[in-house]
Amino acid sequence: MKLDEKSPTHQHDDCCAAETNTKHSRGQNHNHDHDHDHDHDHGDHSHGDGGDAGILKGRWMLWLSLIILAAFLTITYIAKIEVPRPVEIGMMAVAYILAGNKTVALAFRKASRGDFFNEFTLMTIATFGAFYIGEFSEGVAVMIFYEIGELFQDIAVSRSKRSIKALLDIRPDSVTVLRDGKPLQIAPGEVQIGETILVKAGEKVALDGVISSSSATFNTAALTGEPKPQIIEKGEKVLAGMIAIEKSAEIEVNTLFKDSKLSRILEMVQEASARKAPTQLLISRLARIYTPIVFLLALLIIIGPLLFVDNYNFDQWLYRGMVFLVIACPCALTISIPLGYFGGIGLASRNGILVKGANFLDIITKIDTLVSDKTGTLTKGVFQVQKVDTLLDNADFLHLTASLESYSTHPVARAVVTYAGGIELTKPANVQEIAGHGLEGDVDGRNILAGNSKLLDKYNVSYPHELASIIETIVMVAVDRAYAGHILIADEIKEDAAMAVSELKKLGITTIMLSGDKEAVVTKVAGELGIEKSYGGLLPEDKVRIVQELKNQGKHIAFAGDGVNDAPVIALADAGIAMGALGSDATIETADIVIQNDQPSRIASAVKIGKITKSVVYQNISLAMAVKVAVMALGAGGVATLWEAVFADVGVALLAILNAYRIQGKKI
Repeated sequence: MKLDEKSPTHQHDDCCAAETNTKHSRGQNHNHDHDHDHDHDHGDHSHGDGGDAGILKGRWMLWLSLIILAAFLTITYIAKIEVPRPVEIGMMAVAYILAGNKTVALAFRKASRGDFFNEFTLMTIATFGAFYIGEFSEGVAVMIFYEIGELFQDIAVSRSKRSIKALLDIRPDSVTVLRDGKPLQIAPGEVQIGETILVKAGEKVALDGVISSSSATFNTAALTGEPKPQIIEKGEKVLAGMIAIEKSAEIEVNTLFKDSKLSRILEMVQEASARKAPTQLLISRLARIYTPIVFLLALLIIIGPLLFVDNYNFDQWLYRGMVFLVIACPCALTISIPLGYFGGIGLASRNGILVKGANFLDIITKIDTLVSDKTGTLTKGVFQVQKVDTLLDNADFLHLTASLESYSTHPVARAVVTYAGGIELTKPANVQEIAGHGLEGDVDGRNILAGNSKLLDKYNVSYPHELASIIETIVMVAVDRAYAGHILIADEIKEDAAMAVSELKKLGITTIMLSGDKEAVVTKVAGELGIEKSYGGLLPEDKVRIVQELKNQGKHIAFAGDGVNDAPVIALADAGIAMGALGSDATIETADIVIQNDQPSRIASAVKIGKITKSVVYQNISLAMAVKVAVMALGAGGVATLWEAVFADVGVALLAILNAYRIQGKKI
């Protein structure tokens, strides 16, 4: 699976009357339903090895035609040498064929299929009209400057694509797999789940997995947008696209190459580039009406005055009609608008935000309420021991408790075992796990109870009653049926969670927190984050109900979550946001926007990027329409010439493109 090698300007139907019908299916390249009209590529438009230089070099015929035109104008207007008419016609014919051969060929090919109302036909008629009235140099200039405008569009699109296409370079072509203890170089797609790959210092990880060797440091910027290296411990997840730093690491593969998070990100980016925003769709629909109206108006300008103008001169009014057609070309709109959205998607990807389509950049700007899950979204989703209070020796207490808890895989039990650290544990005997209560078992010949208050009540063990009012998760421990102490465990709030809520509030967005955790814990976390409204003790269907109620109130909802139980409510929200590093596959697939580094503050960044993109797009629409209407009026009135028309058309297109390209340099 690869990103489409052709930019929107290479598929010229994107800037003509007919809307490109772009379809995409999972794991396949885009199919363009316009009979290969994108073959009109003026040379080598590939954005691979050549980059901008390759595009410029591929337009050698355009440069040659420009040299011929410049030579003619220099001889005629600067040197004041009169060029014989046959020589002038010959020079201009050669220059025109060099510059416009593919545009004219495409115009005739489209016309043969009944498609007359497009920019290629428009440019062809305008230039042929100039030749008819004897304005050969102006006709050639119109075509040359039109092609130069196309050239600048190609370069702008090429540059805006690089930030996204750079993701393709992340995936290595080969990987070192350890088979029978020997390293073997094979393609990543041939590695099976359960095999171990070796990633040397400086190499990119090709597949998702877990560290099976000692801890290692990785550069995760390609996936998260964060330049800070991350230390990943043995047994923790490593994702394709990360780069090993300082030393080699052995990784046990747990996902096939085609299903890795990186492959899915690339696939989503490809799909995003094909998904049009409402503004783009509106412009495409308007273009179908706009272009034939322009042709009709040009025709009226040419023949209309015959009815009421004395001394009607056909050539004079034909010239005015041609000026009108040139300036009416809608390319500035239909190219700069998708380029603006593409720039927004690229800016988001560089900030660790995957936006799955241009339409979601529009939607995120309308959001007035963020509904957020708590665990894993605003908190780290990792239980940690906060406090140990015991009547015994601290080390002895941790030894007995952690030894019993090592029997369980519950997150609370794992937190206790992790906290015990280097303390040597004993394998517990006669362990009984009591659902909803805790564990009972023998450690070093002593009976141990570890669980909640209900467990101690069950065995009639008395404990300090003030412990029942503690909000955090608490593990009470009894040794030989006597209370021995307790351990407080809590989920940590993410470092930027409070900032995220504050930034969203500045943007006029209210945050509401939903959680399946107990009400007291949810209320406490909400208070620390500055969230005014929160709900605890919820089931997945309760979250769906609350979001639906908010939507019924007319709220525009974004929902942020990470668990598989969040997928239904993410699908229901106007904009679904998933935490991509730790989030479940179902949630990431369902979401419209994926925060790749799990930082909730990036939600505010996504809103800002959406607003920047929308602002630039509407600036381009206003600029293009204002200039075009003004110059069309001047052309129809005989004030503007073809030279002015072509400079105005190319000029407004370039300004719109540069304005759209400005998105790429924004700091969020």
